[in-house]
Amino acid sequence: MSIMAVLEQRSGQWNRMSFETLAAAQQLAKELGTTASAAVLGHGVEALANELASKQLDKVFAIEHESLKDYTPDAYCAALGQAIDQLQPNVLLFPHTYQVRDFLPKLATARKRIAVSDVVAHRVEDGHAILVRQLFQGKVNADVRLAGDFPHFASLQAGAYRADQVVNGTSTVEVFRPSISPSEIRTKPQDLFRESQRAVDLGSADIIVSVGRGIKEADNIALEQQLADALGGELAASRPICDAGWLPMERQVGSSGQTVAPKLYLAVGISGAIQHLVGMKGSRTIVAINKDAEAPIFEVADYGIVGDLFQIVPELIDAVKKAK
Repeated sequence: MSIMAVLEQRSGQWNRMSFETLAAAQQLAKELGTTASAAVLGHGVEALANELASKQLDKVFAIEHESLKDYTPDAYCAALGQAIDQLQPNVLLFPHTYQVRDFLPKLATARKRIAVSDVVAHRVEDGHAILVRQLFQGKVNADVRLAGDFPHFASLQAGAYRADQVVNGTSTVEVFRPSISPSEIRTKPQDLFRESQRAVDLGSADIIVSVGRGIKEADNIALEQQLADALGGELAASRPICDAGWLPMERQVGSSGQTVAPKLYLAVGISGAIQHLVGMKGSRTIVAINKDAEAPIFEVADYGIVGDLFQIVPELIDAVKKAK
């Protein structure tokens, strides 16, 4: 069985989820006792492919064609279909991005396969890969066993794997040039969709201080903002805080907010509902402060402080300032 990570780039810049997918491919390949490769599509992607050559991979494929310069589902599916036929990967992993959600169902259906979307974890049992995906906003975990004829397709949820766990090494780059006729492309690329400008991009923050209902009232958010400022981080919140209008929705972390994976996630007064955990469980280090010793947040925390946040946070602020 061979594993291929299909990574996403736009205008020569990696999507931040690409290396999370690469880490997952390496881990799954190691557990299955097989090899992992990577592929990147586009026009003029040699530099990106050469960057991947410094990773522990069997091979890196630069899928090159002028029709791949701008994304279209027809061109991507045509190119990947030909690559699958020639390279014969058994399992293809993708980041669960808007772009992948657009073309992956088409690619899988054309080969009479299904695509397992939004995978949050995996394990190997009796030599078979089992993928885990969540249902009902994270309330239920479903196991999906990869069985039947190859290839299998899966997309991975943001933050489910950590990009910093990609293993370095050496690999070779092979250029794959698909044959794509202009008549195959039925859509013409228009201006890229751009989300409304956010005041903060939590996804790129290294340190996040996130607040929950334990802060009791809106006026107390100022205390947590002081902690975030002292740490040089961003302020975020669980859904109840944003629903109450105490913080803008763009600062919400969870299944209906942003998915984050900072180096440090400090959860203050957050009980740890599954909908919130979905959005932050990929954080490198999680510190939880809660007066309830049985709060679910402690099950995922690396460090836990049981106590009154209104006593603990001011002391933390003072300690951070002294350390600086």
